[in-house]
Parts: sequence; C-alpha cells; structure tokens
Amino acid sequence: MTSVYIIWGSTYLAIRFAIETIPPFLMAGTRFLIAGGILYLIRKLLGDKAPSRNEWRSAILIGAFLLVGGNGGVVWAQQYVISGMTALLVGTAPLWMVLIDLLHPSGCRPNRWAVFGLFLGFTGISLLIGQGQLFHSGASIDLVGAFVLIGASLSWAIGSLYSRQASLPSSPLLWTAMEMLAGGAGLFLLGILTGELPEVNLSALSSRSLAGFVYLILFGSWVGLTSYTWLLRNAPTPLVSTYAYVNPVVAVLLGHLIAGEPVTVYTVIAATIIIGSVALISISQQAFIKKENLSSPLIRKGEGK
Repeated sequence: MTSVYIIWGSTYLAIRFAIETIPPFLMAGTRFLIAGGILYLIRKLLGDKAPSRNEWRSAILIGAFLLVGGNGGVVWAQQYVISGMTALLVGTAPLWMVLIDLLHPSGCRPNRWAVFGLFLGFTGISLLIGQGQLFHSGASIDLVGAFVLIGASLSWAIGSLYSRQASLPSSPLLWTAMEMLAGGAGLFLLGILTGELPEVNLSALSSRSLAGFVYLILFGSWVGLTSYTWLLRNAPTPLVSTYAYVNPVVAVLLGHLIAGEPVTVYTVIAATIIIGSVALISISQQAFIKKENLSSPLIRKGEGK
C-alpha cells in the first residue's frame, strides 16, 4: 500500500509538469503504451501464457474505464485545475463506489455511517468547487475542469469494481500490461481525434516535462498502477480505498511546496471534509464486513479458517 499511498500522490504534480509542453492525451497514451509494451514483452519472455480473447476483452474494458475515462479526464483537467485540488476531486472515487453499490440491485447496501459519509463527501466537493463564490477567497476552480474530474473519478470507480470480477490472466503483471496497452491505445487515439498531433513540438519539450513523463512511466505506471491492480484482486475494498485519503494530502503538500500552488483555509476545510468522509466510509465498510464474517455459520463453527 505504501507505493500507492506515496507514489500516486506525487503523480499529480508529475502530470502537471509533463503536460506543460506535451499535449495531455498524447502524453498519457504514449506513457501507457511504453510502460505496458515493455512490461508485456518482459512477461512473455518469462513464459506467461498468451491471454485469451475473453481476457483481452476484460483488459480493454478496464483500460477504457481506468485509463481513458479516469486518467484521461485527469490529464485533460489538469490544464485548468491545480494538482492538489485535482487529487482531492479524484480521491472521491470511493464515494462513487458506495453510490454504485447503493443503486445496483445486487449491490451491498451501505450502513447508515457509510450513507452519512457519502453525504459528507459530496458536501465537501461542493465546498471545494464553490469556495471562490461562497467565501470570496479568490481560489475558485474551473467548473468544466472540476466536473470532468468528477466524471473521471466515477469512471475509475466503475473500472475498479468491474476488475474485481473480470476474467483476467493469473499473472497480475501481465494483465496490468494488457490494461496499459489497451488504455494507452485509447488515449493516443483520443489525442489524434482531438487534434493534438499538430501541437507536438519536440524542440520545445522542456526538461521538466520530460522528467515528469519519465517519472510517470517508471513510478506511476510500473510501481503505482501495478501495485493498485494487484491490490484490487487480493485485498479488501475498504483497505484498497484508503489510498483515496492519503493521495490528496501528499498531492496538496507537494503542489504547495514544489510548485507554489495556493492552499487557502477554505481548501483545508473542504479537504478535511472530503478525506474524512472517505475515511468514515472505509471504516464503516470494514466494520460491516467483520460483522458479517462473525455472523456467518462457517465462522461461528470454526470451519471458515
């Protein structure tokens, strides 16, 4: 979890630097194609079995939700929204997971504390987005960028939930590579369709953008994303979702200390509400899971160990 906590919190600043001189969709697409292509080749050389058609279909769907919808929304919006606030809005993905469960006919019904956390979280989002208008703080967020980020967090939540039950290869590294290849191809195509190709100017590429791009491949993709996809299949959802209230803290601190991003008292209040709501949801879900396990006949009889 440490790699997901710390490294992913730093990727928001790396994205900000990378897209300073590289068009966002092409940057993200190239990043995942390189990271996924090298990782896929390594796994094949080490003897991993060729994925089936169903496994590729699952990887394409997950790549579409996590990387095209989720990461694509983030890299586009960071042209207009600073990295710390981006992380706070993207960190609301667990709220969407609970809401999806609440609305899905076969979903797990959240308890009253999770519902309260859901309400609290969306209150915090409203305060964060509207702080400039509500408090005249001068720290207003671009509304289009903010709503794109909310949509990106929803897409990320859908992809995360789907991946837990999807048909995927037994090797976590292989199917992570497949997702990156599928998502990278989708992002690259999106960049072409939105007219980014003529904007590419290698002579104008800054060292800071290049450093951010390389960091995203090495740490954001190979370390962070690989760890996250493994955790999705092997760790309880409440534990995995705890990244959502650590990443924003890391991102806000790094954005303020390294890039001089403003942090107002209203940002801190909204951030505290959002992070607190995610923590409340995670804790209440974990308590619910423990209660269900203890009430299970197999557990009571000692047959479930």
